Amino acid sequence: MSRKATTCLLIPPNFITFAPQNTGAMVPIQMVDLKRQYAHIKEEVDLAIQQILNDAAFINGKPVESFSQNLSAYLGVKQVIPCANGTDALQIAMMALDLQPGDEVITPSFTYIATTEVIALLRLKPVFVDVDPETYCIDPQAIRNAITPRTKAIVPVHLYGQSADMEAIMQIAEAHGLYVIEDNAQAIGATIRFSDGTVHKTGTIGHIGCTSFFPSKNLGCYGDGGALCTQDDALASKIRMIANHGQSKRYYHDVVGCNSRLDTIQAAVLDIKLQKLDQYNEARRKAASVYSSAFAHHPKIKTPVVAKNNTHVFHQYTLQLNGVDRDGLVDYLAAQGIPAMIYYPVPAHRQKMFSFLHLPEVELPITDQLTEKVVSLPIHTELDQEQLEFITHHVLKFVNH
Repeated sequence: MSRKATTCLLIPPNFITFAPQNTGAMVPIQMVDLKRQYAHIKEEVDLAIQQILNDAAFINGKPVESFSQNLSAYLGVKQVIPCANGTDALQIAMMALDLQPGDEVITPSFTYIATTEVIALLRLKPVFVDVDPETYCIDPQAIRNAITPRTKAIVPVHLYGQSADMEAIMQIAEAHGLYVIEDNAQAIGATIRFSDGTVHKTGTIGHIGCTSFFPSKNLGCYGDGGALCTQDDALASKIRMIANHGQSKRYYHDVVGCNSRLDTIQAAVLDIKLQKLDQYNEARRKAASVYSSAFAHHPKIKTPVVAKNNTHVFHQYTLQLNGVDRDGLVDYLAAQGIPAMIYYPVPAHRQKMFSFLHLPEVELPITDQLTEKVVSLPIHTELDQEQLEFITHHVLKFVNH
């Protein structure tokens, strides 16, 4: 099942008519400007942290439960279990589903390494497949082609801020009796509309959803943090046990677990920022619209698409370049005080850590193409018009030279 993709909503501002100059008055440009974001919520955050210091309830304090309940309500999911980070969330999810050494887990190679390293860590076998050339998310047809009798799970990644084709993925999983673990680290708050008209938030559709609250994420804390969510109460109980040393009650350990928890200070910060998440995501969309308007129809620049029936929360704003010296562009932008990043220059299946799998024969042409052509521009809640004009002007100046 495929989805048509459309270019993201454009707001033609007609501002690229002059050469803006960084006179020194402009706020320095960051990939993610957490300092300016904090300034807007400083009073609330400082008060919440001071209260935790006064109470000295640094582990499992009241804000942890409050945040869990509020995130559950926001996502529309029955159970949210906080943990220490997004990588732990993925590992705990696979442990909770009783995946055994040698079981195959289908996942994209075009993703951050955390998605796949936990598969190998648990002695499971990652089966890397290609991504859709428009959305850059896992290709459902590639999943179908990769299923074997040893396949036990699928880990789709909602890359750069929009949903993978979860309706198709769930149909595949149900037909073959497979588990689905959503890697929602980059797309919290994004939605997808199914063909029956129902709307679902990413991370709530599969058997387990996993997310990260790393500071640069759309919903980020001031340290490390993560969470799992599920609609299955029994599965949630098992996840809680695994995340807490496998304990059913204190000092009674029913299963092999780990120690992974969200500390109280991080929970308090997240609870404040959760109330503003939709506002934050909308600010990212507006910045993305300005970018896409400036680069629209340029023969050497492919702007991000928003898949039909998706909302995109633009964790990254990623261009695909054609006939452009990408490294030269990154260096040129850096010289102008504009950071740019390549997510990701080496796909998972070509990483040295997976050499034991003997994967040189794996052919993922879309993945290989993207690793050579993508570049991400600054995107965050605090980008202003002056910064956007400055960035787009210099990208076009280099590409057109």
